[in-house]
Amino acid sequence: MPERRKFAYRLFWNCGLITVGSLIQAIALKAIGTPHNFIPGGLFGVGSLIYYNTQFLNPGLLYLLLNIPMFILGYLFITRRFLGYSALAMVLITVFYQLIPFRFDMDNQLYAALAFGVVLGAGVGVVLRSLGSNGGLDVAAVILNQRFNIGVGKVYFVFNALLFSVGFASLDNDLVIASMIAMFVCSTAVDYVLSMFNQRKLAFIVSEKPDQIAAEVMHRLKIGTTLLPAVGAYRRREKTVLMVVINNIQLKRLEEIVFSIDEHALFIVENTFSVLGSTFSRRKIY
Repeated sequence: MPERRKFAYRLFWNCGLITVGSLIQAIALKAIGTPHNFIPGGLFGVGSLIYYNTQFLNPGLLYLLLNIPMFILGYLFITRRFLGYSALAMVLITVFYQLIPFRFDMDNQLYAALAFGVVLGAGVGVVLRSLGSNGGLDVAAVILNQRFNIGVGKVYFVFNALLFSVGFASLDNDLVIASMIAMFVCSTAVDYVLSMFNQRKLAFIVSEKPDQIAAEVMHRLKIGTTLLPAVGAYRRREKTVLMVVINNIQLKRLEEIVFSIDEHALFIVENTFSVLGSTFSRRKIY
């Protein structure tokens, strides 16, 4: 395995991601979420809901207590490495939550909800770039997915639907709706962070000079191409379509190469969410 591909599996790299991501989450929860009584999703949301209604302990300590049964289940059903990294994230979020002494002053509830969702989602996404998770509901979702093939997204949807239903029964409805907006923004931010380093452009090139274009791409851009056999539907002529996976920076150079060789070429570009394998990102094994 090349050295740069081993990097993602190193202890200090994963611990670093978890530490940074947990700190960002704790800032969102302590400095924005709790002052506005927002309900986060997952087990921290349960802890927040208990705190808002009883003033017992605080959401950070309640989150720690709620994680105990989850990690007992995780110890029985999930790999020790995944569980260890997830436990680190859970502990760090709790510790950082206790230590953060400040809050962001925002009077507008909607603005606060949007900021809360963005910052929390960024932190969650950074942690999920590691070989662990944020603990809590993540552990239960992974167990259900591995044993019963229940989608992780479905677990979160059902759990949070129940959580916000309880919130409607015990808290101000406007507050619960603002929390739902924050969680929607959070999920979008998570997807963005996760795709930042794996996202590529997928280019399809239909040309009468596929071999010449392929050779030039490999020579000038130092990337591989794939030649796909195809048949034109109108004239039934056999063609060769080039498929190239490329990053945003190289895309314009690829376009210049294609049209400098064949000005009549057809150049199609699509976004990809994730590209794994070969010379790109390596698939994570938890």
